[in-house]
Amino acid sequence: MIDPIYRNVLHQIYARLSDTHVNWVITGSLGFALQGVPVQPNDIDIQTDTVGAYEIENLFLDVVIRKVEFSATERIKSHFGALQIDGIEVDIMGNIQKKGADGLWEEPVDPAHYRQMVEIDGLLVPVLSLEYEYQAYLKFGRVERAKMLRQRLDNEKDHNNLI
Repeated sequence: MIDPIYRNVLHQIYARLSDTHVNWVITGSLGFALQGVPVQPNDIDIQTDTVGAYEIENLFLDVVIRKVEFSATERIKSHFGALQIDGIEVDIMGNIQKKGADGLWEEPVDPAHYRQMVEIDGLLVPVLSLEYEYQAYLKFGRVERAKMLRQRLDNEKDHNNLI
């Protein structure tokens, strides 16, 4: 069950982005919850491309708390910014790249390539597929999170085999 405040904020995001050409998906814990993973979100993550990150910022200027700008750590880089809607932080991540175990940067992720649509409250919301998320968490060394996603994927597969 997704907390009503997250549902409300998701509705607001959807309302501003649904009629645009922005290439976006919900990812992270809310994306997991929308796909049936038993987690409680503590923020909302929107993944997009570079252009989309700045377009989202412009569409939400009234709630920007951190302007979108290029940011990099040793393991991840993106055009990153943040919004605050009804007290919930919404992270914007554009053109995410992760450094692989071989020390090389992966190509930027195209959200459209891994997009799945999930219905909630009559809305069709784009999310990153759990299979992609599972692989990404494994590569990033977040094994416990990857195990949780694998378990959901296996349960889903078992359910589909029974049908």
